[in-house]
Amino acid sequence: MRALQEAPSQPGLPISLSPGSNSTLGEGASGSRFYSWLGECHGAFHNIALIVPSLLFVLYLAYQARKSFSKLSHGRSYIMIAYYGCLWLVSLLNLAWCCLQAWECTPGKELAWNFLSLFTTSGMLFLEVSLLAFLIQGNYASGLEALTRTFVVSGVLVVLDILLKAIYLFGFGIPLFVDNKDRTDRMKWDLWVVHRLVITAIYGFILFMYHSKWRERLPARPAFYKYTAVMFMLNILALFACGLTGNGAGFGFWLYGATVVCYHALYLPLLYVTFLADFFQEEDLHLENVYYSEMKDAGFFDADWE
Repeated sequence: MRALQEAPSQPGLPISLSPGSNSTLGEGASGSRFYSWLGECHGAFHNIALIVPSLLFVLYLAYQARKSFSKLSHGRSYIMIAYYGCLWLVSLLNLAWCCLQAWECTPGKELAWNFLSLFTTSGMLFLEVSLLAFLIQGNYASGLEALTRTFVVSGVLVVLDILLKAIYLFGFGIPLFVDNKDRTDRMKWDLWVVHRLVITAIYGFILFMYHSKWRERLPARPAFYKYTAVMFMLNILALFACGLTGNGAGFGFWLYGATVVCYHALYLPLLYVTFLADFFQEEDLHLENVYYSEMKDAGFFDADWE
């Protein structure tokens, strides 16, 4: 009896586990890590809404890659080649940003998350600015001079944007890309208000030109104006959300998160449909018919009938 009482206190008593129990523990740990990666920070629905569209778009680009490369090699358009390469790079960055949302809440990953967010958002801004510059110069203008001028202007603006954000991030220590902590950081939300205000003003000015006497200076592409209208509305919502959040409104924080999801999940496909999809059509005659129909719808041939 005494031996039985002393048995639990003996050191080094081996405990045997069956292989089945080890497998169950391993499966439980991997499942826990997967749920933590998918649902941490903003929740599973938020992360799925980001990851699925971004992944599908990258898969679509990969599926169309052979045909696209063939079209680019025959078309010899410097602007299209450069822009298609930039689209691939930014799409991969954006997919990584969408898949690594857990870094935002992981201790020790703050620096990596800030760098990833900084370069992803700056890459998408570069595509925005260069798209506007390309189309304002004329429909699918080609040539090394046009490419250089457009990329220099876009690059300068984006570099200035990166420098400003880097000063806020690493100089003042303001968490620009961390949205789950302090919602009332006025310097952070003031910067986002100014940022959105500038972008909204640019899109608003282009829409104003479309309805003014300077309409003919812009490209005769209704798809471009629809794109501009969509981006104008999205930036209006983001501007409103940043203003509300800076004043501590919970609805503003939710609305801001919704605009971020829409931007990262849907902007690159929208840009592709607006700017590149027609270029990659197999039949050049179909492309010419599309441009003719859009110019006719825009009223550029009305004078011929008078």
